[in-house]
Formats: sequence, structure tokens, C-alpha cells
Amino acid sequence: MAEQYQVTGSTASSISASIETGVLRGDFVAGAALPPIRLLADQLHVSPATVSKAYQELRQRGIVEAAGRRGTRVRSRPAVADPRAALRLPAPPGSLDLSSGDPDVRLLPDLGSHLRAVSREVEEPLGYAAAGAIPEFAEVARARLGADGVPVDNAVIAVTNGALDALERLLITHLRPGDAIAIEDPGWANLLDLAAALGLTTVSLAVDDEGPLPDSLTKAIASGVRAIVITARAQNPTGAAISEHRAAALRDILAQHRNVLLVEDDHAAELSGVPLNSLSGITDSWVFLRSASKPFGPDLRLAVMVGDEATMGRVVGRMRITSGWVSTVMQRLMLRLWLEDSVAAEVAVAAGSYDQRRHALRDALQQRGVDARGSTGINLWVRVSDETRVVTALRDSGYVVAPGSMFRVSAPPGVRITISRLDFHHIEPFAQAVAEATRPAENGVPGR
Repeated sequence: MAEQYQVTGSTASSISASIETGVLRGDFVAGAALPPIRLLADQLHVSPATVSKAYQELRQRGIVEAAGRRGTRVRSRPAVADPRAALRLPAPPGSLDLSSGDPDVRLLPDLGSHLRAVSREVEEPLGYAAAGAIPEFAEVARARLGADGVPVDNAVIAVTNGALDALERLLITHLRPGDAIAIEDPGWANLLDLAAALGLTTVSLAVDDEGPLPDSLTKAIASGVRAIVITARAQNPTGAAISEHRAAALRDILAQHRNVLLVEDDHAAELSGVPLNSLSGITDSWVFLRSASKPFGPDLRLAVMVGDEATMGRVVGRMRITSGWVSTVMQRLMLRLWLEDSVAAEVAVAAGSYDQRRHALRDALQQRGVDARGSTGINLWVRVSDETRVVTALRDSGYVVAPGSMFRVSAPPGVRITISRLDFHHIEPFAQAVAEATRPAENGVPGR
């Protein structure tokens, strides 16, 4: 905490608002400890219970987190930000940014040409009565998901504005603050942030190259989680994909706990390069989610959800009283991209390019003794002993990677490397830089 910032307030809400303002303005930096409850209570002349309630409100809003003996600290990515500020600091000039998690824009379909084609297909303007998935879109979505083994018969299909929009609506309608949710660890940073912002208790789900570990899933369910979020393939940040053998083991466990909500995320879909081994339909409440961002572009804010009637009814009902529906123009654009053979060919080329670059980098790192993981998708996860030292050393060498603290709860330290901007001529020098940055330090200086 910046020494000049003084928390004010006489009620729990005013104290939490004061601290939130400090976080918003940067007076409380990520990881900064809040004052001990009794100390702040004495300073503000309020009861410790008032300060404790203020801290609880901040935790439920995803701004701070309990850190055991280290007290209450500002989250690494608190769910509050200055709307005038950039969300991400720019990479230093001349550096190669491998931290974003974005797909390679050079490999994305040209949305402009397809939008122009859609504009010629759109006829009379539609009104509010047209809310929801347009029939032809839903029909093709159902066929595509069914071909991948998702149980679409008698299931309900909906369209949302991207994966996080779908997840937020789903979790808000199914869970309440304080409920426990199992999330892969390491896992998707945005989902961890969302769970914190909704006041949910996160239970770690350990992952290896074949997906969530069965023993970890059993322990998570035994702890009382009400929902489980699992990535089918191209897991972010590790690149894990659920194998056929692992899927069978996970299905056996889930079949014994049918009251748990299962959410299956297949965000990479066509880019994954491996078959889908879906777990959906095993529990009574389930949702399979597939977004368009990775294969077709992050600016195409669209995701398809399919699930059981009761669960999907809650989500669709929530949409009707909020945003209403996803633009039918956007749905028609997505439909066109699905049906165009030329687009399918472009996506296949992109998938092949990612596979080649990921495998080449992983092999180059492993040859240098670096513990690198990543069998699918656009990311590699590298286990390290000291994230800060490695991130700093690589930045000094001209490379920007993402610190693992953004993606993990109790998993060992690591860094995430996104390969989208990594061309083949970058691989060997970058792998060497990683090897040097991850060598044991001597007197605080990475090995050379």
C-alpha cells in the first residue's frame, strides 16, 4: 500500500469504497496487504467487525483475497479498473510479446469480406420478437456439435456474447456468493477473476497433459463444490487435452455425483488438432460451451451453449431481462464462416501452423532441460522456481511472457508462453533465452 493513502470511512460500505478507490487509482498495487483488521479499526474508530465486513465485501467483489498468514491482499487482477486506463501495459519497444493469449491475427479469416456478403443477405430489419438463436444458425450449430460427440439430442442451444458472457450468466443463475466451484489449476485467468468477482470459493482441480486428474476431481466433489468447469482441449495455460482414457475415468466419477453442474469449455474447437472427448451429459445439470474467438477472431464476440433444459432455461431467461440476444447479423456472419469451405481451409492451415510452432518450441525447450508442457492450442506452460526472476530476465532479453501467478491458485510456479507471434526463426534464440533465465540463480543473477 502506498504510504500516503489513508483509508477513510465509518461504515463497512464506506470503508470498502475507500479501499476500492485506492485500488482503482493505483494507491494499492497488486499483492499489497491491507492493514490488519484491528489496526485499521483503531485508526478509524470503528469496531473490528465493521472492518471485517468491509474486507468481506471486497473479497466478494473480487478486489482482494485472503492470503492466510499474509493477511488480506489486493488480487493480482482485481475486478475493478480505471476505465480511462489501458487494460494491459504495452510491451517494451523492440520486444517480442508472447504474453497475450491472442491468436495469430495473420491466420484469422477476413471478416470484412464476409460481412459485406452478409449485408447483402440481410433483408427487412428485425424487431424484438426475433430474439434468440436464428433457426438456421441453431441447426448448423447442433449438427457441428453433434458430429463431435456432444449430446445435442433434446438439448437446448443458445448464443451468447462470448465465453465469459456465457459463464457469467451461467454462474450467476446457478450459484450464490460463498458457493464452491472447482476450476483447473493452473487455469484460465479470466475465469479465476470472474469466480472471485462473483464471491465464489475456488477449489483447485489439478491438471496434467491428459486433463484434470481423477483423484483431484474426487476430492473437489467431496469438498462440496456445486459446479465444475473443465477445458476439453487446448487448456489455457497448459495446452492439456482430455484423452479418451482420462475422459472415461472422469465420466465414472461424475456419474456418481449427478447433482453437480458440469461446464465444459471447448474454446479452441477447430484449432485443437485432437478429437473431442466430451464429458457433457453425464450429470443432470450440464453445459457445453464453444466460442468463436480463437479460430475466427476475438472481435467476433460469440459463443454457442448447449445444455440440459433446466440449466439453459435459466441462462436464456437471464438474457431476456438483460442484453436480450446476440445480434442476428453476427449470427449470420458466424453461420457464413461455418459454411464456407475456404474458411474451413484457412482454419485448418492455422491449426497446422500452431501445432508446428508449439511442437518446435516445446522440443527446443525440452532439449535444453526446460520443463515445458503444451500438447494442443496456442500456449506453452513452463515450470519455473521463481516467476518474477524468469519474467524479468526474459524481458531484459527482449521477450515478454505472462507470469504464472495470473493462472494458478495452489499449483507450482510457472510462466505462460503464447506462440502466436513466435515465428520459426525466433524459436531457437528464444528457447536459449528461456533456458538461461530458468537456470538456478547465483547471487540473485540467472545462469548464463
